[in-house]
Amino acid sequence: MMDWLSGYEVLFQLTLSLTLLALSLQIPLRMGVVSFASVGYFAIGGYTTAILVVHSGWSTWPAVVAGTVIAGVIAYLLGLGIAHLNGLYLAMATVSFSMILSVVAVNGGSLTGGPIGLFGVMGDATTWHFFIIVILVIIAISFTERGRLSRRFDAIREDPQLASAMGINVVRYRRLSFLISGAIGGLAGSMSVLMKTTISPESIGFGLIVLALTVIIVGGQGSWVGAVVGSVFFLWMPQTLDFVGTWEAVLYGLIVAVAAIYLPGGVVAVYKNWRYRRYVAHRNATLPEAVGASQGGE
Repeated sequence: MMDWLSGYEVLFQLTLSLTLLALSLQIPLRMGVVSFASVGYFAIGGYTTAILVVHSGWSTWPAVVAGTVIAGVIAYLLGLGIAHLNGLYLAMATVSFSMILSVVAVNGGSLTGGPIGLFGVMGDATTWHFFIIVILVIIAISFTERGRLSRRFDAIREDPQLASAMGINVVRYRRLSFLISGAIGGLAGSMSVLMKTTISPESIGFGLIVLALTVIIVGGQGSWVGAVVGSVFFLWMPQTLDFVGTWEAVLYGLIVAVAAIYLPGGVVAVYKNWRYRRYVAHRNATLPEAVGASQGGE
């Protein structure tokens, strides 16, 4: 088992960082906020950690905490600034935010390494440290997917006006979603730069936005399980498609297109629907027997 993990350690590390990035994107989506700023938070966390480690000589964990906190604060301020936007305008504003940060990184001179980026971001954190961090984040998010808090999220997403009439502070929850999304995205960036020991503007471009969004589409946006499933699918599936050679990209794109069209709720929604149908079938099968037994007893 350990030998297998050692052989695929890099892929495992990428899965961890992509899972966090997908979770960062998922949090505001669960409240009906279409935000693509997670890649921007990823860039802030990654570059903050890299700059502190390379230029200031900070140790691993203070740099990670700083990257996470700064990304969360900037995300909250961004939420305050674009709170009046909705729908497509909000989405475009967050995309612009992420793209602007990429331009800043390119023109950051020696601070950001310019177009080449920063190298030699060495730390003492291991893959298992980051695995534990991702598990803790998932556990924390799982508590928001059940009970009263989950129902509030659903109400805010489905009908904000009705949720507000019911006494739910929609604006406060949505601003909080920016803060949480920013912190998780910044943590993902900090983890990524420490695992790769480098960061560059190319690694935080528009392609990362598309990847994170597609992970959510295929996996499902209603649960943390969707982020994990989507991340594993997109990073590990190419390893099983090597046999198709040059057609790998075509087959991969076809799988994504089919999933987006026929699995609108993601893989997780398919599983939940299957479990519900199975439950209904089992209940319908056992109900006549229960009724017959009660009548026989009478």
